[in-house]
Amino acid sequence: MSNSGNGKRKPVNDDDDDEDEENGRDMEAWERAYADERSWESLQEDESGLLRPIDNQALHHAQYRRRLRSLSAASAASRIQKGLIRYLYLVIDLSRAAGEMDIRPSRMVVVAKQVEAFIREFFDQNPLSQIGLVTIKDGVAQCLTDLGGSPESHIKALMGKLGCSGEASLQNALELVHEQLNQIPSYGHREVIILYSALSTCDPGDVMETIQKCKSSKIRCSVIGLSAELYICKYLCQETGGLYSVALDEAHLKDLILEHAPPPPAIAEFAIANLIKMGFPQRAAEGVISICSCHKEAKFGGGYICPRCKARVCELPTECRICGLTLVSSPHLARSYHHLFPVTPFDDVAPLLLPNQHRRPKNCFGCQQSLLNPGNMPVRCVTCPKCKLFFCLDCDIYIHESLHNCPGCESLRNTNPVD
Repeated sequence: MSNSGNGKRKPVNDDDDDEDEENGRDMEAWERAYADERSWESLQEDESGLLRPIDNQALHHAQYRRRLRSLSAASAASRIQKGLIRYLYLVIDLSRAAGEMDIRPSRMVVVAKQVEAFIREFFDQNPLSQIGLVTIKDGVAQCLTDLGGSPESHIKALMGKLGCSGEASLQNALELVHEQLNQIPSYGHREVIILYSALSTCDPGDVMETIQKCKSSKIRCSVIGLSAELYICKYLCQETGGLYSVALDEAHLKDLILEHAPPPPAIAEFAIANLIKMGFPQRAAEGVISICSCHKEAKFGGGYICPRCKARVCELPTECRICGLTLVSSPHLARSYHHLFPVTPFDDVAPLLLPNQHRRPKNCFGCQQSLLNPGNMPVRCVTCPKCKLFFCLDCDIYIHESLHNCPGCESLRNTNPVD
């Protein structure tokens, strides 16, 4: 504390408060929005005019169930065939437009973050598939990583090459991925996802001819825009059977890119059933030094041995560089099974007191958490249409997005037949 002229003492924290107020006034609008977390947006007015917090969990679950039912309706509407072996190139626009800060901190940083999450989710849902990364900057398309099944190698390569400059060239990117995907066998489903930030494309030739080449090669091209809608991107998706959408914010971008993680329906006239030769390699001895066929260098221990040519590879799934045999493990095949027979969407159970309410269980069958609120009133839950057991909202999402099996149906399988 310090002495004033009239002999009174003035608290030192008044100066600190003045400094905090000045700092608050000096902050930009977007900085203040992140500083206070916009807490007023978590409130909404109810029917009586009172403010109450928004149930974000219920909103998230309602949005998830709408998407789940739309996918289920689309699957039931027609007989579809899904490609379980996908060869996907992710094209990332790193032109000057990627440095725009309409999405904080910048489009490039947000896209890199969502691409990392997408790569991990993609390999979790498509264990037999492969991804490659392509970047666009200075009017040139560069292949960052070749097709492979290692999420860590793709993420590491992307994070080490972040930097935006120059113009974007859609044609150069399509020419590059067409050259790479044109070598894929007929049983592989060829896909391209383009994360496009620019409002124009600087091409050396006729991009329309390149689009037709992709169409004739059965390459499904999808575009997620980060600016305004572009005709050329929409035309590309229409011609190749892909999806075109424009992200509104970071959360919307995350939803749009994760929609491409499950395998899309294959066009019936292009879907050809083939028998594929696959090898199930054994784990190599830990204390042996051998030449790795994928990296072309000596490595100590680990890896897998091709059952046909005995060459060493580092990871699965992959294709043997020596004999060309597709190498997988049995868990990869098992994890791909759920796309062929997805779990039926559960039915909503309203949190109302019904005449037969006493039959409703008090705990979730999956996690055993209570289905009653502190006032012993029932909360919103779901029930499986086959086994008729009740689950909470969190278990509903976990069952359909990660587990891909109903615990109630599996537990009753050995006792009572489930239709």
